[in-house]
Amino acid sequence: MKIMTIIKKIHRNDKGQSMVEMAIILPVLLLILFAIFEFGRILGAYMLIHDLARDGVRYGVVGMSDQSIKDHIMEHDSFLNINSDDINITPSIRSLGSALTVGIDYEIEIITPIISSIVPNPINLRAEYVMRVEKLPQ
Repeated sequence: MKIMTIIKKIHRNDKGQSMVEMAIILPVLLLILFAIFEFGRILGAYMLIHDLARDGVRYGVVGMSDQSIKDHIMEHDSFLNINSDDINITPSIRSLGSALTVGIDYEIEIITPIISSIVPNPINLRAEYVMRVEKLPQ
């Protein structure tokens, strides 16, 4: 009879042990989950501003004006809401064969409270592309 009561006590303690283990591991799992989420957002924004800067400089070297380059970039921005002040175009006066540089500076806010206390908030992202002017703006 004593053996059965000992076995029942051991079985009951396993349930409490599982709860304690889960309580210890859950914060670590949540931190990893939120870190993956934020990393995905930052990487997506980084890839998007690089694509937009490359498309903008390509649009500019074939004869488009500065304002049309900015409009093109803002029109093709899918989720960042880049404004005209974030886009840098140099030089303003172009000549054939000279270098045209289009850069985008963007700050992305960390939205997860746990991660924002670990890494700097906001994170500055920069993309810059240079190509040679093929055609002057009309």
